[in-house]
Amino acid sequence: MTDLQFTIPEDITFPGAIALTQEILDLKTPAPEVLESAIGALVKTSNGARGFFVSFLSGDSDLADAPPDAIVRALQQSPELVADLMAKNLAMSTAMVLTHEASGNAEQAAGSAKTSARSQLLIRLLALPNLQQNLEALLVSATQGGGEYQDFLDRWGYDDSQRQAIAQVVRLVLG
Repeated sequence: MTDLQFTIPEDITFPGAIALTQEILDLKTPAPEVLESAIGALVKTSNGARGFFVSFLSGDSDLADAPPDAIVRALQQSPELVADLMAKNLAMSTAMVLTHEASGNAEQAAGSAKTSARSQLLIRLLALPNLQQNLEALLVSATQGGGEYQDFLDRWGYDDSQRQAIAQVVRLVLG
C-alpha cells in the first residue's frame, strides 16, 4: 500500500478536506509515509487543517485514540496553524460538553468529551512550543478577558461556566 498517494489541492474546500480525511482514515492499514504525506499536505491550508481536525478528532477512527508518529510528524509540519486550531478545538469540545449536558443530550456530551480527550492527547504528543503559548493565551482570555482568544470566545458565546471549564482543561494540559 506504500504506492498509494493522495493529491491535495491547494484550494481544497472545508467539506472537501473533511471527505478526504475520512477517506484517508478509512484505509485498513495506511502506510506511515502515506499518512504523513497526505495529512502534512492537508494541514498546510486553513480549510485542509480545519477539515482534518473535524474528521480526526470527532470521527470514528481509532487512530485518533492513539495517533501514530506519522500523524504527529505531519501535524508538526504546520506548527502555527496547527497550534491555533488545537487550542480552539480543545476549547470548543470542552465547552460543548456543558452545552449538551444542559440540553439533556448525554450522547452528544459524550462525543464532545471524547473530542476533548483526543485533543488533550494530541496536544501532549505534538509538544509544539507555540502550542503552549497559544494555550497560555487561551487561558488568559478565558480567565481574565481580553487577549488573543477573546474574539473567538465571544464569537461562540461561551458563558462563564464554559470559560471556567476551558480554563480548567487548559491548566490540566499545561501541567
